Amino acid sequence: MDVTNILSSIQNGNNQDELDDGNYVLDAGYLTVTNTAPIDVDLYNEDIDQYIEQNARDSTQKLIGALFSLPITSSPDGPLAMLPPPTLLLPREKPLPKPKEPTKWEKFAAAKGINKTKHEKKVWDEEKQEWVARWGWKGKNKEAESQWLHEVPANADADHDPRKIARDERKARVAKNERQRLQNVAHSAGSSTDRKKDIERTLATTRVSTASMGKFDRQLDGEKKPRGVKRKFDPTEASAEQERKNALALLSRMESDTRKMRSGSSSHDDGVLNVRKAIRSASKGQGGIALARKLNSNKKSRR
Repeated sequence: MDVTNILSSIQNGNNQDELDDGNYVLDAGYLTVTNTAPIDVDLYNEDIDQYIEQNARDSTQKLIGALFSLPITSSPDGPLAMLPPPTLLLPREKPLPKPKEPTKWEKFAAAKGINKTKHEKKVWDEEKQEWVARWGWKGKNKEAESQWLHEVPANADADHDPRKIARDERKARVAKNERQRLQNVAHSAGSSTDRKKDIERTLATTRVSTASMGKFDRQLDGEKKPRGVKRKFDPTEASAEQERKNALALLSRMESDTRKMRSGSSSHDDGVLNVRKAIRSASKGQGGIALARKLNSNKKSRR
């Protein structure tokens, strides 16, 4: 659809009465136009397609006219309109992200007024007369490890190796940076007390997760012995009154246990004869063979 004539008439103010009637809410930042005028029921029922097409055409004219009035910048693809900030407030699906807690170094730099400077990835090598990487493979930080000439101190040992020392120092710096990074991550996750409790809880759980319940596991450096339930022992020396109370408590507990056993056996063994218990009671603990011999001897004596 050619809208050149319509746009020119809008810019000249010839069609202001038709479109600028206050029923359009324009938001150029979101490229949206809202027509707040109530629907004409008669026109809508007469021809719904024509009514929708007319509203869409008027709204599009308003939007395109607003775009042509915006400041324009040039680009390889042609002139582009600089959209203003949106005025329509849209609701968020999720809450705003919490600001990231600054690290220890960021707090220190802010307190001392230190500005962060970004290092370039490549540095100039005077010896090679070329740009080399600052870190990584063939990096400038490994120069002391690969150079052919090293200065050895006068008091150095016989097995002094400058290359190994330089490599160990570089590895120590890398390990220190990684340790500080992990500390910053843990610090931003929560307080030290909560982290310590979580670590102790996890360690106690993993300690008993093996088949030997951690009996043959290797102890970590600085690992504390797990705290179990402490057994409480009575004092070896006590008064006569305390001993009497302890004895009465023991007797009452034994009596209650006996009653429970009797009630349980009577409830579960109603109508069932315990032959072994009857033989043991009749033979006075001598057994079934002794009871049979005694019965046979009684029969013979009666004869």
